[in-house]
Amino acid sequence: MKIAMIGQKGIPARSGGIERHVEELSAELVSRGHEVLVFCRSWYVWPIRDHRGVHAIKTWSLPSKHLDAITHTFTSIIRASREKVDVFHFHGVGPALLSWLPKLLRPSAKVVVTFHCIDRHHQKWNFFARTMLYLGERLACTIPDATISVSRTLETYCRLSYGVSTKYIPNGTQILLEDSDPNLIKPFDLEPGAYLMMCARLVRHKGAHTLIQAWRKLKNDHPEVIGDMKLAIVGGSAFTDSYVSELQRLAKNEPSIVLTGNQSGETLHSLFSHSYATVHPSESEGLPIAVLEAMGYGKCVLSSDIPENLELTKDHGVTFKTGSVKDLAEKMKMLLENPDLVRTVGTEARTHIAKHYDWKDIAETTDYLYELLWLEPELTKQIT
Repeated sequence: MKIAMIGQKGIPARSGGIERHVEELSAELVSRGHEVLVFCRSWYVWPIRDHRGVHAIKTWSLPSKHLDAITHTFTSIIRASREKVDVFHFHGVGPALLSWLPKLLRPSAKVVVTFHCIDRHHQKWNFFARTMLYLGERLACTIPDATISVSRTLETYCRLSYGVSTKYIPNGTQILLEDSDPNLIKPFDLEPGAYLMMCARLVRHKGAHTLIQAWRKLKNDHPEVIGDMKLAIVGGSAFTDSYVSELQRLAKNEPSIVLTGNQSGETLHSLFSHSYATVHPSESEGLPIAVLEAMGYGKCVLSSDIPENLELTKDHGVTFKTGSVKDLAEKMKMLLENPDLVRTVGTEARTHIAKHYDWKDIAETTDYLYELLWLEPELTKQIT
């Protein structure tokens, strides 16, 4: 089949869970014999045509906070129609606003939407944007030939809110066995095993401000516990420069807090590999790939107790009360004082992730879904 991936910023993934999801899923689908076109925004990727066997195609967008995704989705649909793709696979409820258009331009193709997150809950959006995202949710659940939910929580949400049954296919991760170079973390003045790490886009609902406040509280109340440990926050702006400036002010004059900016490839691999543990204080998620990745590295994850995080960390991690600076500080103190617990939880998490969240299995399930959509008309003909 010829499959178009639409809605992501692009590949190779530099940041963002959807981008990593699309890159890994697309590469696995290519290995299964499909031709995959990933549509990329010009500002996001450098000149590249093929990546891991996937065709990366740049199309135009208006790079602003509110118009970037929807304009890029429109131009990608037009190009994908000309490419005569068999499957239009949309990622996210924002791009799903236009999921009806392929049915007009290329009626023979199938349309799939992956519901990654309830985006309208994110604090960066104004009233109009949240209204459009709400409409995008409804269209994501009613227009496509199939809708995928990346978590059990989202699967339940779609059923209760829109009365539809979606297909649960989770996010995944790779269990990397390659050694990482400790020299790659030295530019950030970090030492192996001597830092906690958060990896996320720097948007308010990811909770980096809560983490910084909790770290400063812990250091003020129990400096002997922190000692030479540091906090590394890995990620950059997503049209959220004012929020990044706020974080920089919160971290000012505190040398134990390191803001690394966006990182990818071997540098990100090394940052994960050499961390003591990871923290994920988000207030809204789908199924967080950053948590999956950390667990895949064998790291103990301390996460907020939102339902989407609890799918991963309730039995295989440590949790704190969402938004509570006090509880987060106390849980970080506990982790720093119990290295044996940190190692045990991380080892068990790695085993769990390898068993249930492997990209090969996820791509196989997605492939079966595509094929089922194409077989349904034939099955109907045979029955009648």
